[in-house]
Amino acid sequence: MSSLAAQAAVPFLVVLDADSTLLHDEVIELIADHAGTTALVADITTRAMQGELDFAESLRERVATLAGLTTDAFAEVRSRLTVTAGVRELIDGVHAAGGKLGVVSGGFHEVLDPLGAELGLDFWRANRFEVDGGRLTGRVSGEIVDALGKAQALKEWADALRLRESRTIAVGDGANDLEMMAVAGLAVAFNAKPRVREQADVIIDVQDLSQLLPLLGLRG
Repeated sequence: MSSLAAQAAVPFLVVLDADSTLLHDEVIELIADHAGTTALVADITTRAMQGELDFAESLRERVATLAGLTTDAFAEVRSRLTVTAGVRELIDGVHAAGGKLGVVSGGFHEVLDPLGAELGLDFWRANRFEVDGGRLTGRVSGEIVDALGKAQALKEWADALRLRESRTIAVGDGANDLEMMAVAGLAVAFNAKPRVREQADVIIDVQDLSQLLPLLGLRG
């Protein structure tokens, strides 16, 4: 593949998964710590990311275990997040080349919104908890961002930028990322599950997102 940055003046779009890609963490598991359901939620998450469970149904099951939790937990969870090494270097490099960077997550806006603003992301999309009286109801509000939802986000952002899909790069680790990886011009498996590694164009096994920069022709 020739350098995306060198092909033309048209910018490119990089779309990252959030949990275990942009972040070291699985956010819903950090939230589950507050509800005492960590082990159950972690097991369901692992099976969903390996492609053993339908993502939307697995998300509903996990969120159901959080019913009654107060929204105060979000601030503490945000304070515990660990951003993957190389994120800021990647964002700066993409922006310096005129590109854009988005994050699409099977996680939640309540955690991702402040982080997206802090990092200077161009786009981000995630799920939302249903809340009543300051407590989680145990349900997801609105349409779930599943594998097809991730692919749709990539397409919508590319359309908004007037980009061909061939000038997009999708980066993820789990089965929920495969649909967006299939429509992107370049699919990158980042510390990924076996099924994702098999279907990716490029595999990165180092937990450093700046390793994407050479793929974009932005670092030798």
